[in-house]
Amino acid sequence: MSDNLQPRSADEASFAQPLYTPIKRRSFFMYAGATAGATALVLAGCSKDSDSTPVNNGISLGSGDVGVLNYAYALEQLEAAFYAQVKASTNTGLSAAETAYFSEVAAHEAIHRDFFKAAINRDAPGKILQNLTPNFSNIDFTKRLKSGTDTKLGILDAAKAFEDLGVAAYNGAGKLIKTAAYLVIAGQIVSVEARHAAYVRELITPNTFSSSDQVDASGLDKAMSPMDVIAIAQSFVTEKLDASTVGK
Repeated sequence: MSDNLQPRSADEASFAQPLYTPIKRRSFFMYAGATAGATALVLAGCSKDSDSTPVNNGISLGSGDVGVLNYAYALEQLEAAFYAQVKASTNTGLSAAETAYFSEVAAHEAIHRDFFKAAINRDAPGKILQNLTPNFSNIDFTKRLKSGTDTKLGILDAAKAFEDLGVAAYNGAGKLIKTAAYLVIAGQIVSVEARHAAYVRELITPNTFSSSDQVDASGLDKAMSPMDVIAIAQSFVTEKLDASTVGK
């Protein structure tokens, strides 16, 4: 199969069907990490249902549209695991409203992750990236924000980093996508990620939701290449990833 794949149905609504399917109650608790057992499964990355290719530079994400989808899937795995652990953590220092918000975000990210998994398995059987093992050792899930003496990120610090990176990643990868249906869905997902990023930024520092470090003088959001994004995300992933062929 060519990595410049086409969805089995050219209809965009059909392609996006996994996003439109409501999560059942049992699945929601599993995806969102409402129990310690579910969180352990998410963080352990214990099942290996892929044929990811190990290379000298790490696990290749692939090329063409398959590579872009695996790239997005890797980032969504990371975000979903992070929010699952936030949801499962106690004594986080978050307010009741913030806790409720992050529960919703946990569901969003689980849906995004599972959408990419379903799409890749359907349209590129055997080419899906393996389940990744997050490394959150640099995050203190008992702290809302990092203080001046802390060596680890607080929950909001990490959420800001993940969301800003995710938005920049989707923005940078858009030009690499060759299949129109994938591009449409990527645009819908990045808009949700941008909502998350704006909210978290406002929680940390009011009136910074569109500050100049993310939005340039032309009113355009930051965009980053897959190589640059993975270089930053790598510290939060146990497996070494290679994004050098994404979109090529």
